[in-house]
Amino acid sequence: MEKQYLLGFDVGSSSVKASLVDVESGQCAATAFFPEHEAPIKSVEIGWAEQDPEMWWENAKLSLQKVMEDSGAKGDQVKAIGISYQMHGLVCVGKDQKPLRDAIIWCDSRAVPYGEKAMKDLGSDLCLSTLLNSPGNFTASKLAWVKENEPEVFDKIDHIMLPGDYIAMKLSGVVNTTISGLSEGMFWDFKHKCPADFLLKYYGFPEEMLAPIVPTFSVQSEVSKEVAAELGLKAGTPISYRAGDQPNNALSLNVFNPGEIASTAGTSGVVYGVLDEANYDPLSRVNTFAHVNYTCDLDRLGVLLCINGTGILNAWVHRNLCPELSYPEMDQLAETAPIGADGVSVIPFGNGAERVLENREIGCSIQGVNFNKHTRAHLIRAAHEGIVFSFCYGMEIMQQMGMDIQKIHAGKANMFLSRLFRDTLAGVSGATIELYDTDGSIGAAKGAGMGCGIYSDHDEAFSTLKKLAEIEPDENRRGEYLHAYVKWKEQLEKLIS
Repeated sequence: MEKQYLLGFDVGSSSVKASLVDVESGQCAATAFFPEHEAPIKSVEIGWAEQDPEMWWENAKLSLQKVMEDSGAKGDQVKAIGISYQMHGLVCVGKDQKPLRDAIIWCDSRAVPYGEKAMKDLGSDLCLSTLLNSPGNFTASKLAWVKENEPEVFDKIDHIMLPGDYIAMKLSGVVNTTISGLSEGMFWDFKHKCPADFLLKYYGFPEEMLAPIVPTFSVQSEVSKEVAAELGLKAGTPISYRAGDQPNNALSLNVFNPGEIASTAGTSGVVYGVLDEANYDPLSRVNTFAHVNYTCDLDRLGVLLCINGTGILNAWVHRNLCPELSYPEMDQLAETAPIGADGVSVIPFGNGAERVLENREIGCSIQGVNFNKHTRAHLIRAAHEGIVFSFCYGMEIMQQMGMDIQKIHAGKANMFLSRLFRDTLAGVSGATIELYDTDGSIGAAKGAGMGCGIYSDHDEAFSTLKKLAEIEPDENRRGEYLHAYVKWKEQLEKLIS
């Protein structure tokens, strides 16, 4: 029998990754990403971050070409396509489906004042009870910035979309989006289960500007004849799943049900947990969105904690303190310092405004250095601990919302490759960490299999998910970890008080 494959794209701000998953074995047959070096982000003003959507498309095509060559797969063997994408972006297209300007991406902070004003004018009770968040710096507020500052662009907009919606449109010629996607942009009303009419009216957005809604798992559109001819795919191949990168990461780790937790620790770090009832943090320090399996009849909410200063801090430390060492060697050096780094604390918030600090931008700071006894080993350890402690600071908010964090699922990648990071996270949180062999593009491919009916449910889709390791908290040293965390938190609270 001829092999069948599922194709997944993961549209990040650094690169676009493609993976082919063998339907029968559930294993990845080939994977590739472009560009090979980090994609450029345009920042013509402080706090701005933009990318050309056509760059994503070109990199998606290159990634697809590479996985087809490496696997030897033929276009008609690809049975469905799924898409994961960087969240909260804004793509504006005209009637010709061409971008009217560069996309304003997730880490752009220019819209913060627009969201803050909306929260004040509309009232926190209305925003939190319906959107489950402040309008904040999300897609709707970014569009408000365009409306005020680029009215000539706003007047030409036919549809707005998220990065994943744009790639789906390029594949099919069809414009649509999902409830999960609308929720991450602050366009979904969780109380009335419909687009957030009150926010559209407040900002002066016509509802027709939103793309039509399709279910997350469904045949959302099909590859067009023109694109099939260009890419070597079969015309009519279903595009049957899409989700933002963090809900999709949870899906990749088979996290679907209340109480389950997924985490990533790349440039930024995320803890993402599932709730079964609408809930929110009154200060919007963590955010609540529709999870991939949310429907109007089933509440499945993803609570997202994002820490901007994660892998980027680790890379900064490596580059400036020990460039001659590999990352594993750097970790080994850090492990020679004691838990708590002998009184050194690193506050890791040096990568922009932090949501968990109510959008404050306090920068990164190093506290407690004694020139007579501390070494770079202490600084490296303190940086790792600062990242973990910032995770735990946000996880306390999630626990206040009713989330019981006993197990954390993660891919064995980025900072989860570090034993020091893993042991510290388990030691402070008290949670067991399970590491799996998966990533976003593989998850998107399996999501496509669910959406087109190849897999009956997520249990079948992820039955072959391979657990690589399990890290239990060291109860004998739990007190040391918690003592260090308390000291770190005291330093943080002095800075933000």
